Amino acid sequence: MTAQAILRVILGSDSSQRVMVSPGLPSTVTELEAEIKTQCKIMEPFRLQFMDTLFGNEFVNLTSMAEIQNKATIKIVYTSCQLQDRGEDRFSFPSTSAPDDTSTCGDSTVSLSSPESTSSRSSWPDLFCIPRFIYDAKIKLAKAHVAFKENGMLLIPDPKLKSDILQGLIQEVVKHTVYPTDSKFDQVAEALILKHPCLKEKGSPSGYAGWKMSLKYKLANYRTHLWKVGCPELCVNSLKNNPPEKCSPAFDVKRPKSGEVDYCPSLPLGESEQSLEKMRVEILSDVKKRNNRETVMGKMNRTFALRRQEVIFDGPMICNVQERWPALFHPPEVI
Repeated sequence: MTAQAILRVILGSDSSQRVMVSPGLPSTVTELEAEIKTQCKIMEPFRLQFMDTLFGNEFVNLTSMAEIQNKATIKIVYTSCQLQDRGEDRFSFPSTSAPDDTSTCGDSTVSLSSPESTSSRSSWPDLFCIPRFIYDAKIKLAKAHVAFKENGMLLIPDPKLKSDILQGLIQEVVKHTVYPTDSKFDQVAEALILKHPCLKEKGSPSGYAGWKMSLKYKLANYRTHLWKVGCPELCVNSLKNNPPEKCSPAFDVKRPKSGEVDYCPSLPLGESEQSLEKMRVEILSDVKKRNNRETVMGKMNRTFALRRQEVIFDGPMICNVQERWPALFHPPEVI
């Protein structure tokens, strides 16, 4: 054993660093985990994998220190997931995609409060969930996992299985956004082959390039379906809803900006445009009353979707918004 060991530790899809271990490699995996946790400043629970030359440099779980030596490559697999009711698994990625998530737009927009009660989407997670697929897909994947562990055989999914996998992934993606960036597609595809290594693609440097492209096509088709059923977030970009002078496909495409969780929410369950418009008129009187803050805030929260759709679809001047929604400009409502 050398006086000092050097390990290459992969922290994420595009992040790695050297770890110097003195005096040499520890005797147990637990001690190595503690050393890596300290040097790499890792806060979440994780397990270690090492690059196994017996299986074409594939990563497998590290169970004994006899499996690695000096200058080995170690991979961090995060396990800090609170499994949801349906038993989803999560994988961690470095939070370096902020520039990709920011849409640039020269138009001024009005800041609107974003009440949790009318939230239609959740923000993109640092730990992306791979959902449980339908039962027959689970059976096929289970058999493929056994073959992969025994002889390293990769699965070439049949069209039905591939469609089921893509559909499950898309249903998870649209909980957060219907317009994911390229880096988010990378996260989803990489999480898939981390959870199901038998789905890794031969001949692909990343191992998931084909899955990424298929996800893009699948989501594009699903957006068309959402538009047909009247999803507001898709209807706002429909050419049929634009005036003749704005019928270019690339004209004023409206997508969520960074931090816009409630981009274009649907109306609350049990409410209509008429009922919310009536509530808006009531707010005009309520704001003039003293000690009426809670009533106003409750109605403002309830009418958030109507207000949001007005701003996104109509693009009114600020003075018009102030006339229709004076409570929006009171200190409690300003972000």
